[in-house]
Amino acid sequence: MKQAVIRQVKSISMQCDKVGNVLLAKFSAHGASDVRIVIPATIVFWLLKHLPVNQDPTLRPPPAPSPILQEDWNAPRAASVQCKEFPGALRMNFQAENMKQDLTVMLDRSNVELLRQILEAYRHDLIDLDAE
Repeated sequence: MKQAVIRQVKSISMQCDKVGNVLLAKFSAHGASDVRIVIPATIVFWLLKHLPVNQDPTLRPPPAPSPILQEDWNAPRAASVQCKEFPGALRMNFQAENMKQDLTVMLDRSNVELLRQILEAYRHDLIDLDAE
């Protein structure tokens, strides 16, 4: 497997499928084209349990995201994700089905908070198969 290219994210957009199994994430990157990945609900619920919550009331929101188009749904599906927190940033490495290399994105604090808020907003639209 090739080494993953790390993309510095400037903004994120997401959309839920009609069944509630997955979210499509579209990451707009600084100096690169947008990247997309389909995130299964199990990964979304794991992220909701583990993403840090913003503690800075002065945190500014990231720029407006790119719109999600129908063709964006032809994206690889994440099999797993590994996260590593750095001061002021979070690196997310997605291992995806049918990809030659992993997708690695770096999110600054405002994008981490945006991601957490989007995932929280979609929580009730997704099916949590691990819920008891």
